[in-house]
Amino acid sequence: MTRYEYRVSEIRESMIGGKLSADKLEKLLNEEARQGWQLKAITSTEVKGRVGPGGVEGLLVTFERPVG
Repeated sequence: MTRYEYRVSEIRESMIGGKLSADKLEKLLNEEARQGWQLKAITSTEVKGRVGPGGVEGLLVTFERPVG
């Protein structure tokens, strides 16, 4: 039976300088793929900022890879 491990990356618009571009997302996906991670899901969400009560639009990107 194959076991998996997961990693979730939180991407805020402010981290990538405004709107999320396809090029920047593609770069992230390719970087993770080189380490053996496969995209499992992308979820749009409101991500809490470091200061203040509000959040910013962002993405939760979930990756999985086999353990072992």
